[in-house]
Amino acid sequence: MSLREAIQYSLMILLYLFLQIFFMRNVVLFNYAFCFIYIAGVLLLPADIDRMYLLLIAFGIGFTVDVFSNTFGMHASATVLIAYLRPFLIHYQMKSRGAERAEVGIRAQGLGAFLGYVFPLILLHHSMLFLMEINHFGMILYTLIRIGASALFTTLLIILLELFSKR
Repeated sequence: MSLREAIQYSLMILLYLFLQIFFMRNVVLFNYAFCFIYIAGVLLLPADIDRMYLLLIAFGIGFTVDVFSNTFGMHASATVLIAYLRPFLIHYQMKSRGAERAEVGIRAQGLGAFLGYVFPLILLHHSMLFLMEINHFGMILYTLIRIGASALFTTLLIILLELFSKR
């Protein structure tokens, strides 16, 4: 990765963090759908990034959101989980398509493959995040609805951001 690309990805991550901290944490649809746009900073990094750097970046992103949200490591742990599983999913998609080089993004993968890459990781992130905060099993239906609605909302916004980006 060149210095220019590293600066571009760093600015992208800072933009997603800024959006999450100052705008998206207050956006809730129908008291069910929350948007966690900051995970796009992890999901849209290059596919060939070193795993240790990916985990450190994910921890930094999640920890920053935790500090501003007062959530005591919940975002950091969920973000590190998807960062850990991301290379396996990319490798599986490469193998199934027969591609030699993996690229991440709608333009590189196409909408169907991009959704197949992004949605399972978003669903896993949201599942871990919302199931960690559940108080008792009487809230399980409400929590499952929140997981599904939030995953759809976050996926939709990541797709929109990806479509309007210049990359």
